[in-house]
Amino acid sequence: MPNPKQRHNKSRRNRRRSGQIKNKITPKKLQKCPKCGAFVLPHRVCPECGYYKGREMVNVLKVKKNKK
Repeated sequence: MPNPKQRHNKSRRNRRRSGQIKNKITPKKLQKCPKCGAFVLPHRVCPECGYYKGREMVNVLKVKKNKK
């Protein structure tokens, strides 16, 4: 098994790690709900109005009433 001849310093290690995609923090890609205009993650039911792809999936008023 090959071993490194000399130790790499911390700055060199960190420079290498900084370019990796898995370590980068990326903002979430939000979309506007066509029904109510709230921001929603893609492929999810809108938590404000309960619609997905133009159809009502969750009756939000009924859910909010049951939670109280």
